Amino acid sequence: MAGLKLFSIGEQSVEEITAGSADCERDLQDLVEAHMEELLGVRFLATEYDTGARHRGRIDSLGLDENGAPVIVEYKRARDANVISQGFVLLVLAA
Repeated sequence: MAGLKLFSIGEQSVEEITAGSADCERDLQDLVEAHMEELLGVRFLATEYDTGARHRGRIDSLGLDENGAPVIVEYKRARDANVISQGFVLLVLAA
């Protein structure tokens, strides 16, 4: 995450927070799903949602935004092109 900085802002102080990564994708998924409304403004619907026989996949976290549109959240530790490709495929499936 080079270049991304996080800060804790108090009444009279600003402190940089050291970024880190989750030990396990599932830990991050559990945290996001438990606080999806606060973090993303999205109502949580399902975890590990099955996309059916046609697509034979699953969505890590599924929610609805304020307009009732589906929101798909995928969790990845990898940084290769396949991660980006999977995101594009999910966008097409959801459309």
